[in-house]
Amino acid sequence: MVEFGGWDMPIQYSSVLDEHRACRTDAALFDVSHLGSVRVVGPGALAALQWAFTNDLTRVAPGRAQYTHLLDVDDAHVVDDIIVWWVGDDDFVVMPNASNTDPIVGALADAVAGHADGAVEVTDVTATRAVLAVQGPEARARLAAVHADAAAVARFGVVAVEYHGAPGFAAGTGYTGEDGVELHVPVAVAGAVFDELVAAGVTPAGLGCRDTLRLEAGLPLHGHELGPGITPLQAGLAWVVRFDKGDFRGSAALAAERDRGVARHLVGLETEGRQVPRAECPVLVDGAVVGEVTSGNFSPMLERGIALAFVPPTVGEGAAVTIDVRGRSVDATVVRLPFWPR
Repeated sequence: MVEFGGWDMPIQYSSVLDEHRACRTDAALFDVSHLGSVRVVGPGALAALQWAFTNDLTRVAPGRAQYTHLLDVDDAHVVDDIIVWWVGDDDFVVMPNASNTDPIVGALADAVAGHADGAVEVTDVTATRAVLAVQGPEARARLAAVHADAAAVARFGVVAVEYHGAPGFAAGTGYTGEDGVELHVPVAVAGAVFDELVAAGVTPAGLGCRDTLRLEAGLPLHGHELGPGITPLQAGLAWVVRFDKGDFRGSAALAAERDRGVARHLVGLETEGRQVPRAECPVLVDGAVVGEVTSGNFSPMLERGIALAFVPPTVGEGAAVTIDVRGRSVDATVVRLPFWPR
């Protein structure tokens, strides 16, 4: 157990490798209750969220989930990456990262004050629920033995369900590169639901393999591939931005970067051996430092080192680079993401 974002979190239950492979081949269970849950309700909720976030909620509908970003107004860096569950006509659950819940609540209050076209109530409900993520190719089959309605939710769909008679939600979302379902479970019955899932054959898994899974899937982590100084365009996430929806928080600064072109972009690196690159390791081309690793680890599925790194746009797929791993030069190649096919 370790402290993470103000929560006590498990690194592993058995081993990182075993839990990782369980998620890739069967089903794994993650307690991700450290994610925030902010309820945004009222006739002005949609307009407020449209201004606050980069993506366009009108491209989806009630009963759907959407990945999006909240940007800094001045330089368009990613303050947080967020999943929005549209659970009812004027009812949304906004899910920020662990340490960002309070800033997101503040940003949403500003959005409501300046851009809502009707009454809106913003409420942090994080303490009232747990979030359990069932992930893997057999996740839905295992979950169906415990909760058939939750298991049937569509990918990026959201449904209202009950857990032991208490109201909650289920969504076809996750952070592993595998299919799966995230359960929004009232805290009073969360322990019972967790135990039922384990009894149904789902392997409990911790933060260790959650990180290796998301890295193999090429998914960004706030504080590494997203955060201060990093925009969606630099992170290769232009698809999260809908300039055509009109003005949104940070849109002017982001449009200016789009027009002049990014100075760096995020790429995937595979090493030629099992040497593990780590965050902050320099990346070199022809002996000159051109960038830096943001995340690196050993890939349990590829059985080699993999990393994400920011480098100049001229360093593209197929390029040969060198990573300085604690004074040792490790050869690597720029590869297409994700490392492991989804």
